[in-house]
Amino acid sequence: MKEKLNSSIQRVSLKQLRALAATVRSGTASGAAQALNITPPAVSLQLRLLEQNAGLPLLERSHEGLRVTQAGQELLATAERIEIALADCGEALRALISSDGGRASVGVVSTAKYFAPRALAEFAKSHPNVDIRLQVGNREETIAALGDHNLDFAVMGRPPIDYAVEKAVIGDHPHIIVAPIDHHLAGRKRLALKDLAQETFLLREKGSGTRLLMQRLFSDAGLSPNLGMEIGSNETIKQAVMAGLGIALISAHTVSAEIEYGRLAALPVKGLPIVRQWFVVRPQEKRLLPAAQALWDFFATSGAEHLPAVSTRKIARRR
Repeated sequence: MKEKLNSSIQRVSLKQLRALAATVRSGTASGAAQALNITPPAVSLQLRLLEQNAGLPLLERSHEGLRVTQAGQELLATAERIEIALADCGEALRALISSDGGRASVGVVSTAKYFAPRALAEFAKSHPNVDIRLQVGNREETIAALGDHNLDFAVMGRPPIDYAVEKAVIGDHPHIIVAPIDHHLAGRKRLALKDLAQETFLLREKGSGTRLLMQRLFSDAGLSPNLGMEIGSNETIKQAVMAGLGIALISAHTVSAEIEYGRLAALPVKGLPIVRQWFVVRPQEKRLLPAAQALWDFFATSGAEHLPAVSTRKIARRR
């Protein structure tokens, strides 16, 4: 039985897989036919052959419309991997024609958007024919996209640990605690973390690297912060702090302008800034094509030049 199934699967064609994918996307055979520029009977034939080769139903009709079975989902995932491999092949072939062309897909965690676009703009000046695609998300979203090979590489503060990666350091990434400029602790010369025990901390959403760092900071000190509002972006956190809703641990790169122009105060807490690093990261098995490799090399060698200036005193690395 197993040998028979293996033999049948080997007869699956790209045309059959594309007919399935198009039908799922459009919801009908006629919609798939239009997308594939063939007739509806031709789509139905390819689906019928695919079901025969799979030996299981792939699609079901319900009162809610078309539903993909578990077997259908397996074949859709296979089709997606094949399309990605074909796209990579096409990029490699185009790169043989022109070393300055091609595409690079980059993911950046939301905190990195304060410097990554400047770096990309500088790279684009010397590589105008490279199609750069930028995806911004929180840490969990970026790691998921990286693991699914939807990105060539990502810029983040802490590489994933769920799978093997290649990484290169861009530069230092300091984190500080900020408060309103008129906060009662803003004028102090030195604070201990326990001095902030009664303060309300604003925090990023679950999955954020900054939130994980804050939790680890207080846990290591044996303290529990007074948690306030959960906020989904650094920009909103900055505005909330300035409005007096609380204080926040945040990347110094996201508040450099606000500190410089006196709209936020960096609290002088012992042990801060916490200095981590920015990395470019990709799955170990990911093969970078020339355009993506050139962009990776640019971030690794020149990315630090585009990091925001941090308007705080000399940073001592936290051991």
